[in-house]
Amino acid sequence: MANYYGPAPPPIPFGSRPGINPPRRPSQPSVEASISDLTRKNAVYYPNYRVYRGETPATLNYNCISHVFYAFAHVSADGGVFLSDEYADAQMPVDGATGCLGSFMRLKEEHGYLKLILSVGGGAASHNFATVAASAATRDNFGRSARGLVEASGFDGVDSKFLTSSILDSADHTVDWEHPSDPEQGRNFLALLAAIRLHLPDERYLLTAALPAGQWALQNIDLYKAQNYLDLLNLMAYDFAGSWSPKAGHHAQLFPGNPNEPSGSAAVDYVISTGFPAAKILLGVPVYGRSFLGASGPGRSFSGNGGEEGTFEYKQLPRDGAEEIVNTRVVAAFCIGGDGGFVTYDNHETVKIKANFAKEKGLGVRTFLQSANRSMKLT
Repeated sequence: MANYYGPAPPPIPFGSRPGINPPRRPSQPSVEASISDLTRKNAVYYPNYRVYRGETPATLNYNCISHVFYAFAHVSADGGVFLSDEYADAQMPVDGATGCLGSFMRLKEEHGYLKLILSVGGGAASHNFATVAASAATRDNFGRSARGLVEASGFDGVDSKFLTSSILDSADHTVDWEHPSDPEQGRNFLALLAAIRLHLPDERYLLTAALPAGQWALQNIDLYKAQNYLDLLNLMAYDFAGSWSPKAGHHAQLFPGNPNEPSGSAAVDYVISTGFPAAKILLGVPVYGRSFLGASGPGRSFSGNGGEEGTFEYKQLPRDGAEEIVNTRVVAAFCIGGDGGFVTYDNHETVKIKANFAKEKGLGVRTFLQSANRSMKLT
């Protein structure tokens, strides 16, 4: 059982400094959520390499998932969009179907509300995005090519995601640019949205963007104009700290622990302050933790990172022999000890708080679950 510190838990719904219900953490993410409220969208990324681990599309819990971002397609220097692993995507036997895409098409028939979105880019395949966005010809080719792949494969949209100086995300027919690094790239981002919208008209396709939850990136985009193209904006409110950081820190805190620290709430408030509609904002929640070996808490020095590339999946947390703690002031779960050192993540309690925060703020989607094949209970 987790320990807690921070404000005394108020009743739900709550004010701007939320607390929690009595402590409870399931050994695995709960599957009790329902999609009966179709105004709420809960989205996950499904990386195609998961199929090689036996984590097929059918293993996802569609009682609490409305949108799946299928990751990742790649983009060429001329703007062409293509599948990254044709064998996994469209050839290997999966769940009694042909390829992961075949499995997802069956799942879409079973779950009429389910949207499948092609995510283009990702960390290892995003190096061409800034170049593609800078040219009218390549922007147009991106839009044409993405629509062709979407229609041929049965997707409901495109999610372009690149992790260099920018990331695009075309979901349900979405475009998501992670971080334009200057105003010129921000203008290119808007031009790309306009080009994609020409090929993915709003009467049929949903256009969204995934952006980092930091003013350092968001300030380069005219978000007020972006609302003319976007149906949804996915705020990636995680990875605030990691192996690149000088000190250990909470990687997905909802509220800042100290002045000027990044947080999900600060990003939401900034986006709303630009005139972007709250109803179009999705709040990103990670289902993995970040490890800081040798650290006993945030703000402490660390000697390295445990897990796979410094991360542990939600189902692996808390670590054996580690004490789990929930900080209700910043809204962050973490464990200390075991083979992970200080590991920062979200658990059932923090996700519940974030879901209520999103509801209180009038966000269009309560949570946006990033990565992995597991989902937490959302109420």
